Amino acid sequence: MIPDVRRSEIVNIVRRQKQVTVEELAQTLHISRETIRRDLTELARIGKVQKFHGGASIPTITGEGPFRDRMSENVAAKVAIAVEAVNLISANETLFIDTGSTTLYFAEQLASIANLTVVTNSAEIARTMSLSESQIKTFLLGGEFNGDNRQTIGSMTISHIRSFRAHHAILTISALDHKTGIMDFCINEAQIARAMIEQAESVTILADNSKFGRIASFEVCSLNQVTNLVCDRPPEGDIKTALTKAGVTVIPVSHQ
Repeated sequence: MIPDVRRSEIVNIVRRQKQVTVEELAQTLHISRETIRRDLTELARIGKVQKFHGGASIPTITGEGPFRDRMSENVAAKVAIAVEAVNLISANETLFIDTGSTTLYFAEQLASIANLTVVTNSAEIARTMSLSESQIKTFLLGGEFNGDNRQTIGSMTISHIRSFRAHHAILTISALDHKTGIMDFCINEAQIARAMIEQAESVTILADNSKFGRIASFEVCSLNQVTNLVCDRPPEGDIKTALTKAGVTVIPVSHQ
């Protein structure tokens, strides 16, 4: 297993289990404990894990409470969605990326694409971009700072979004149904997503199948405004019909 692939798998294991020992990682990956320790040292250096004596845990930088919890939910599906979504992006493009666990996984996959410009309200995504070895220009949107999700929100953030134009808006969601379309449980996050959609040429939704058929409090956009839906499992029934009618390209992860 090549180092980058191995380290990515270590990060995924830590996120799923929240805390893991060197011995457990060595047994799971069939790698020596010495190699695991070196990998953990490198991953801790770039902020992907937090080392402790004999193992590693989710880094405190990802925050506490709901966002930290979401980082350890449906990890395999979210990573697969992120890897698939990167195929939609080309060099020299500008991207809006909103705050979310799946979009953070997506941001981690962007290092293979050169000369991108990323505009985000997520401090964690901006930090991830700053650690990339690729030439990625990053803009962290200003505004009121929310410590739990490590994001900026409010009217100042929306005003800042309107000073950019982007090729893509890459968004996470709380819910998707055939009547309303895309929804969010947080009005501030819904408003940020709406502003990004207004300033982007295409809109790509990243969503695992748990979001399908749900209802959330605040509408983000209709399905007619969505260009792509990247998901771990294609929706069925009324949602599938509505997506087809709206002309949305549904992209299920290739190895599911």
